Amino acid sequence: MKIIDTHCDALYKLWRDEDKAFADDEDIATNAARLKQGNVFVQFFAIWVPSTVPQESKFQVVQKQINAFYERVLAVPNMKAIRSLAEISSLKAGEIGAVLALEGMDALGADMGKLEWLYEKGVSSIGLTWNDANLCADGIGEMRGAGLTEFGKKVIALNNKHHVLNDVSHLSIAAFWDVLECSKKTIASHSNAYAVCRHPRNLHDDQIDALIAKDSFIGVVFYPTFIKSELGASIHDLICHIDYIASRGGVDHIGFGSDFDGISIHVDKLEHAGMYEHLVNELLKHYKESEVEGFCNKNFITKAIGR
Repeated sequence: MKIIDTHCDALYKLWRDEDKAFADDEDIATNAARLKQGNVFVQFFAIWVPSTVPQESKFQVVQKQINAFYERVLAVPNMKAIRSLAEISSLKAGEIGAVLALEGMDALGADMGKLEWLYEKGVSSIGLTWNDANLCADGIGEMRGAGLTEFGKKVIALNNKHHVLNDVSHLSIAAFWDVLECSKKTIASHSNAYAVCRHPRNLHDDQIDALIAKDSFIGVVFYPTFIKSELGASIHDLICHIDYIASRGGVDHIGFGSDFDGISIHVDKLEHAGMYEHLVNELLKHYKESEVEGFCNKNFITKAIGR
């Protein structure tokens, strides 16, 4: 089955090391060879700037990661830029769609012109924060836990105008609810169920229920820390999150947001994008084929694109 993955951090690795080859570098879990091996036909590439980068240099890092996307990712044969999510339907056999996403508005400051530039570059999904606070909102790691600022509301409104997805993964709880209230198209690109693993980054029951009620998409994340409280996690442990979200009426809302290349530990037998077959085969033991196909691609297409 063809896979849509709504989150990876390959661009961060390409920015850190200009000698890495996206085609087949073994340090890149979502390199082109592994995407092909895992039957991934759409991969979201996050633009993420570490908080250690000085504020005055952050947007340069954004630009460098976008350059890496266009000059190194798309230089690989059959990698195709998806500048509007509707273009996914036009992918030909053998092509892999590459989507730009922004993880955190920190680098833009309060400059809406930079946001417009990102739209022009094809950014199709935006999460206002990483774990920290910025001018838009608080992230889940900010103890204050505040919601959207007036500037953050303007960003959501502009995302809506440009048909850009609003990603609630990483937001504070208050900001989550604020975004959900004013967002037209909402996803949680890489989040699991708090009831299964009590990590702050995971979604509480009322958040899951609200996303389902708003006909949104939830991409389960493969980071063991978000899957299981103890060290180590299996594919079965990951499926427990899928089971839980499905039990709350979310079977048609679930997909995958691996966080490959942003994580240093992995689910056993799911260490890189080439190993999706192990997850799919295990899911087929528990769910109907049509439901597994939903997890793999159709739920995202239906909920996030609206087809």
